[in-house]
Amino acid sequence: MGERHVLDEEAFEAITGGVLRTIYNDASDYTYIRENPGYGSAVCFKAANGVKLDTTGETFKKDGYTWYEVHLEGCSDNGWIAGSLIGY
Repeated sequence: MGERHVLDEEAFEAITGGVLRTIYNDASDYTYIRENPGYGSAVCFKAANGVKLDTTGETFKKDGYTWYEVHLEGCSDNGWIAGSLIGY
């Protein structure tokens, strides 16, 4: 992959629906997309680094992060991911 660019929380506040972003997790080769915002929520999808996703524009603050509702290409359901795990 090319150079990684991670948006900070303030930059993410401006994201609206339909913006395509890429998953980046420095701690692992994948990350979990959750059914609801928060680390205690059930996992609905395990996504590899580099997977593209669309933000819906919905956000929720929990567990010290801003969570973003996302739609994964090829999936019919939406899920939630912590903003620190999304790049551009």
